[in-house]
Amino acid sequence: MWRTLASAVAGLLVLFVGSLAFNAASDQSRWPGPLDFVRVHPWVVLLLLIPLALIGLWQAPRRDRTQAPLAPAAYRLPPRNTNFTGRDTTLREVRQRLTSVNDVAMLVVHGLGGVGKTQLAVEYAYRYLSKYRFVAFVDAEHPDLVASQFVSLAGELGLTEVSSDQAIPRVYGKLADRRPWLIIFDNGEKPGTLMHALPSGGPASNGHVIVTTRVSGWSGGSGVINLDVFTRRESVELLVRRVPGMTAAVADRIAEQLGDLPLALEQAAGYMGYNHTAPEEYLTLLTSRLEDMIARGELTDRPAVVVATLWQLSVRRLEADQPQAVRLLELCALLAPEPIPLDLFTGSPETLNEAAADPLVWDTTVGALAGMGLARRGDASLVLHRLVQAAIRAAMPDEVHTDARVRLCRALLAAVPHDIHGDPDARPRWQKLLPHVIAVAKEDPPAECAAETAVLLRLASAFLIQLGDCSVALPLCERALTIDESLEGRDAEVGFDLITLAQIHRDLGATETARPLAERALRLHESSLPADSPAIATDLATLARILCLLGEHGAARPLAERALQIDEAAYGPDDPYVSFDLIALANVHVDLGDHATALPLISRSLRIREASYAPDHLYIGYALLFKARVLHTLNDPTAADLARRGAQILHTRLGKTHPKTEDAFALVNRLR
Repeated sequence: MWRTLASAVAGLLVLFVGSLAFNAASDQSRWPGPLDFVRVHPWVVLLLLIPLALIGLWQAPRRDRTQAPLAPAAYRLPPRNTNFTGRDTTLREVRQRLTSVNDVAMLVVHGLGGVGKTQLAVEYAYRYLSKYRFVAFVDAEHPDLVASQFVSLAGELGLTEVSSDQAIPRVYGKLADRRPWLIIFDNGEKPGTLMHALPSGGPASNGHVIVTTRVSGWSGGSGVINLDVFTRRESVELLVRRVPGMTAAVADRIAEQLGDLPLALEQAAGYMGYNHTAPEEYLTLLTSRLEDMIARGELTDRPAVVVATLWQLSVRRLEADQPQAVRLLELCALLAPEPIPLDLFTGSPETLNEAAADPLVWDTTVGALAGMGLARRGDASLVLHRLVQAAIRAAMPDEVHTDARVRLCRALLAAVPHDIHGDPDARPRWQKLLPHVIAVAKEDPPAECAAETAVLLRLASAFLIQLGDCSVALPLCERALTIDESLEGRDAEVGFDLITLAQIHRDLGATETARPLAERALRLHESSLPADSPAIATDLATLARILCLLGEHGAARPLAERALQIDEAAYGPDDPYVSFDLIALANVHVDLGDHATALPLISRSLRIREASYAPDHLYIGYALLFKARVLHTLNDPTAADLARRGAQILHTRLGKTHPKTEDAFALVNRLR
């Protein structure tokens, strides 16, 4: 309407100006019809036409702005997720990579189930909808059904009576008239199963294809984006926005429990919203009953999807094709969500997995878990997301769960170094296996592996003492003692638990609690072990140190001397265990004020440790600091350099904020 008005007004203006010019040239005194009014009242007409022209011209751009552009045609595109969070950088990357070529551009979004691949693709489609003339969404989870969807897609494009054999090429031919276009193939399987449905350029050029998949192996002509879980900031943002009363601190802890998996976070928000559960209460439920909670909570746009069943189809396919991969998955589900050393399976005398006996079969078995998106494979390790583990555990029958736990417990006991103090390679091996030991031993053990579980817990405690993490070691060792005391014929093992527990309480400053534990350990070992057993030497040295801390130096000295004699006879004069006895005896002399006698004992201990351990081993650092204190008392100026070396070792091994590191640097500052 406004175009007609503007054209009419503009025409009248041209007629008006032209008529005046004609009148001036012809000197006529009268015009025919209504135009004579223009001749008689020209300025009145002009004043009427100018506002009309201005109104018409002003309306044109305003109405142009309010008129909605033509929307592109869309086929089965899911509704937009109004709660979509984050991923801005990834969306920009998707756009950049798709538009970097003029031909058909294909991009694969690969990632763990529940990581948000479909949501990313759908959000991309809506965010850049105005850039396309046609957008289609194809469910590719079942390759055999893709052709039938293209038949329906052909009808959407105006093609009639198209057979399933003709549908795919005819659709791409028709899309030449709808360029640029976008097709999303959601949840694709292996590349070979979908190749018949992907474009190959030609008349369908200037189109974009996005494939979302959990399966590895997509490469070649297609770019791949590996989509990871949310950053913690994105997880917290989603929970705080979705759940009333949610604080950033609680959101952070919930996100930690859920491994920042977007689907799980949405499910958690849905559960709290429906049940009006307070965030703190939900966190408690999640911490104590993770396997149950991942089956509860609905998504508004996908009510049938929950984390507990997210990977069932992948597991069923593995069960049919590679059952040994499922057995491996079940074992890994009981371990920690940390890198799992693969030599736990290949180097164990326990037959954890039959496939481990053949290198080729083993490689394809491990590769199947990575290929199906159920795990990430490193050079010598496998990592499972904590919710994949929880879902697999929830689906395991009780007898399968028990059998797997027994076998894992025995395999871990064979894999961890038992000589934590004497084995120079014990520390790196324990650092890799400690999370898995704690995961397997965290619940009451089956009767078949109760004894092995107690030993694992005690050894883990001893390693944590070495690291200075006594508060973490304490409950583990207490559980070991409880298990061993419930079993028959375990006096010696109970003694080992007791002396380890005594060392923990001693290092925590609870010497009054430590003393009866050490005394009971000594009595049990003296009654159940030979008199020259090194275990008795450990009891004696530990009790000697406790008595010194309690001020009973006279009683402590003969215990420390006897411990040294036993270990020297058992191991020889230069064994690492002898170094501990030397330190214990030196402590007695220091407490008695006899620093001159203590110094050669410490120096000998330091020489043994420097010959036995790596240069930055904690035991060397402790000995250096002890020697520095004694030298300082004896007014020896070399004390400062020794203290500095010891403090640096603790800084490297324990970290800057560890209490022992802080004490070491405080000593360095005093000696300066």
